[in-house]
Amino acid sequence: MRASPGNWLVQLGAVTGVGLRTVPQRLGASLATIFGVAGVVAVLVAVLSIAEGFRRTLASTGAPDNALVLRAGSDSEMMSVLSREATRIVADAPGVARGSAGPLASAELFVVVDVPRRATGTMANVPLRGVQPPAFAVRGDVRLVRGRMFEWGKNEIIVGERAAAEYAGLEIGARPNWGQVDWEVVGVFAADGTLWESELWTDVAVLQPAYRRGSTVQTMLVKLESPADFDRFRAALGADPRLDVRVRRQNEHYERQSRTIVAIIRGLGLLVAALMGIGAVFGALNTMYSAVAGRSREIATLRALGFGGGPVVASVLIESLLLALAGGVAGAAAAWWAFDGFQASTLNWQSLSQVAFAFTVTPALVGRALLFALLLGLVGGLPPALRAARLPVVTALREL
Repeated sequence: MRASPGNWLVQLGAVTGVGLRTVPQRLGASLATIFGVAGVVAVLVAVLSIAEGFRRTLASTGAPDNALVLRAGSDSEMMSVLSREATRIVADAPGVARGSAGPLASAELFVVVDVPRRATGTMANVPLRGVQPPAFAVRGDVRLVRGRMFEWGKNEIIVGERAAAEYAGLEIGARPNWGQVDWEVVGVFAADGTLWESELWTDVAVLQPAYRRGSTVQTMLVKLESPADFDRFRAALGADPRLDVRVRRQNEHYERQSRTIVAIIRGLGLLVAALMGIGAVFGALNTMYSAVAGRSREIATLRALGFGGGPVVASVLIESLLLALAGGVAGAAAAWWAFDGFQASTLNWQSLSQVAFAFTVTPALVGRALLFALLLGLVGGLPPALRAARLPVVTALREL
């Protein structure tokens, strides 16, 4: 005779209560399961926070009313070249916002310089960007936090805040030598955690002769009158026979650059977590089989009193899921405490330069990790639960 829903819940509560009350008797095995799941979740959250931090840094770079102009066929600034004539045509195109000094368009040059890391002393490829005066009005989020602005026409640079923290030899007053030219660091700037904070900036007219680039640049960064003007601006450049360029929204360009490395980091994180999860599942299996064996008398007695197999299965699963959840919460908390905001850098494969960023542990990331922990608990608890439900009453009593 099938139990009513209310009776089923009563049975579930009774069986689950028995199981939870016996947890202290199996404290060692239970803690082993919790710590195993915690380790898996901590590693998963740590690795995924790398991908999230890198993605956020690039995705937050730029605005929808900014357009980036590259040579046609170029996916990155390193591969692009624009002539002086092309930059003038772009600056005068319809849809470009104008300030008191003219079009809000910056023709920029992008090179990579070797700078030692503070932590290890190994050399890293750091972007050195030559900009024009409108660059600051176009971006809007760049502000000087220490020192002073470089003087136009001089071999002076300002350093992004994250680059200054990550790399040695970029202190105000330092005089690095790049491109057979001596430079002077005169200031440090912040940019709300965007990609620019990983870069060094100087006057493009000074950087061009230092690297024998003549009058060419690599990109044009343009402020549009509004985001809606993007299509008009792109169509005008595409229809001009003097140009052969690719136009993208600035924020979409950098978000696109992050996709490959984010996918790789996430894939590696899931692979490592899956391999570690196998060990955690075996730990959960051992714990729950021990729990079922230790509760044989109680389970047999309840079954003899008419309790169904469903509440028994559910109670064992609940215990397994609670242990996994406890481990997941502990692991996520440890990862958040240890890694959230941790400063690091990695190679941006599109520009072949380092990007400094901060590990970012988000609620959504923690939620996914906890779901993974519950999955481990489900997989580890299901076989013992089914064994408990199928164990004949007489056999269970004889085992005692």
